[in-house]
Amino acid sequence: MKKIFVGNLDFSATEASIRSLFEPYGAVESVYLVTDRDTGRSKGFAFVEMAESDGAGKAIAALNGTMVGGRALNINEARPKADRAGHSSGGGHRGERGSGPRW
Repeated sequence: MKKIFVGNLDFSATEASIRSLFEPYGAVESVYLVTDRDTGRSKGFAFVEMAESDGAGKAIAALNGTMVGGRALNINEARPKADRAGHSSGGGHRGERGSGPRW
């Protein structure tokens, strides 16, 4: 199984339209269109999983730079998620009321 990053997508792209781009090159296992969790709107990139590495390589070579919806697609093999250990998602004081002395 090979995971492919698809970037610079038109915001109107759908999982079905992305799947149809890749199917001529082999079996598409899944398509994940990344969306904003608050608005549900596409963020302009997706991940495609293809069953065979050979088909994935052919799809990357054929589709990278292809114009779709007025945008040149950026397609390459997906990199593993970066290790996020040590990154904090908050904490600390942000000037909340009641934190610290009142002068």
